[in-house]
Amino acid sequence: MKITLAFFIILSFFSSLLSAEELTDLSAKQLISLQKNKEALVVDIRTEQEWAKTGIIPNSHKLQFFSSRGKYNAEKWLADLNKLKTSPDQPVILVCRSGARSGQVGNMLAKQLGMSNIYHLSHGIMSWIKAGNKTNTECTDPLACK
Repeated sequence: MKITLAFFIILSFFSSLLSAEELTDLSAKQLISLQKNKEALVVDIRTEQEWAKTGIIPNSHKLQFFSSRGKYNAEKWLADLNKLKTSPDQPVILVCRSGARSGQVGNMLAKQLGMSNIYHLSHGIMSWIKAGNKTNTECTDPLACK
């Protein structure tokens, strides 16, 4: 009886860990694959000045999260993100300059809001450029380019 009770306690602990959503780091190569094979939505959360400086990943969407002063409106940003998604379970890949901000936003989406299929580009747009991938300055969606 004691063994059965202990087994159920351990099982419930591990099942709660398994159901928790996690943010997944991606390399540039993995981003390309997920974008092609799973039609992932790539969202660049940087500022307008950063977009102008480096460009954005082709077929990604500009959707600034933090202002230049570090302020944000998560509710409005999330509503705009949901307008860009083609389905509730569509994979979302977040991009920033170095991976720090996209990691923060991704963790909020995955851990606090329980969203699944949330990824971020490890080391941000800088790793994309360092890997020799091209960027562009054209916006793919007028909603995200305000």
